[in-house]
Formats: sequence, structure tokens, C-alpha cells
Amino acid sequence: MIISPSVLSLHYDDFKNQLDALNESVEWLHFDVMDGNFVPNISFGPVIFSYFRKNSSLFMDVHLMVNDPEHYAMEFANKGAESITFHYENYNDPDECIKLIDKLHSLYLKAGISINPGTSVKDIEPLLNKVDLVLVMSVEPGFGGQKYIPSSTDKIKELDYYRKLYNLSYIIQVDGGINDQTAHEVLNAGCDCLVAGSYIFDGDIISNVNKLRSCK
Repeated sequence: MIISPSVLSLHYDDFKNQLDALNESVEWLHFDVMDGNFVPNISFGPVIFSYFRKNSSLFMDVHLMVNDPEHYAMEFANKGAESITFHYENYNDPDECIKLIDKLHSLYLKAGISINPGTSVKDIEPLLNKVDLVLVMSVEPGFGGQKYIPSSTDKIKELDYYRKLYNLSYIIQVDGGINDQTAHEVLNAGCDCLVAGSYIFDGDIISNVNKLRSCK
């Protein structure tokens, strides 16, 4: 199991202590990048990301919720991102998605594809042999603190089925409404990587991470 805390929920008035706790307890850091267009909210850009990069050796997992994913991908790649995930909904066209996936791979980055709650796994089936990661959005993107959408569990199971059927190795990541209850459900469905925000950062980080680890 990989735990990738969404640093959008980090308490920035306690940055050093919280980042120290993350460095001690998790494998990845998850960066939700929002431009105010693809989703209503705005988060942070490459400059803030680079500060995390300088202060952590954790795997840097960037999730682009932006209108121009190729431009942002190059910016974050230059700052030290290791995995970049963009949305199928940016293109709604597998061939166009493959172009960006191939470009990410040419830069020795892991490439991920994300799907919103209204997008089916069938839509991205042609991409499954191309990507390193599939991110199932289990809430509507752009806002923290939402409740897990139960139909997401069926998507996770479907992705796990295809992975086994075609002998593929992509990571299944889930983002939205993850806590010690929903984590158990998604892990049993086939999820490999949990993205959690407020659940991890509201309280003792290491204790909350350990609670998620006990859910498997």
C-alpha cells in the first residue's frame, strides 16, 4: 500500500513539523494543481512545489487539474516531479491522451490518467497498457472535504479486473473522501495508493497514517 497525502490540506502555519512527520511516515506526496479553469479553485504552482522538493526525498506525485496539462507537466517536470497525472476529460480522446503520455515517458516520468466520477473505465480502456497509474476521483475534483462516492468502488474493481486480465502493472490510486472506513473498502476492491487530505492532517499525522495502514 502507498499513502500519498494531499499537501493541499497541510497546515502551512506548521509546515516544518508536518513535513517532518510526512517524511517519517509516508512514501509519496500528492500535489493537487488547480488553475481556476478546469476546476473552480486555484492551488499552487511550480515554485511552491520546488520548496517541497528541496525539503523532502519522498516520491513527488503531481495531479494536474488544469486546462493546459502539457504546459504544466513540463513546468513540474523541470522542478523535479516524478509522476504526473492528467485528466482524460482534458481531451476526451484516447489518441490525444497517448501523445501526452508518450511525452511524459520520453522525459523519464511516470504517466497517470485520472477520471472524474462521471467518466467510465471503458473510456480509458485503450490507455491502460500505456499508463503507470490510474487515478479514480471518488469525489468531484476541485474541493476538499467531500464524501466518498460509493460507485467509485465498482470502478476500482473494474480497473483491477482489466489489470489482471491483460497482465498490466499500473497503480490504482483513489482520491476523495478517504478515511479509515472508506480506505478499507477501496483497498479490498484493488486500490494500491490512497490519497488523503484532511483525514491525515487534522490531528496527529503519523497516527492517522498508521490507521490507514491498518485498513488493509
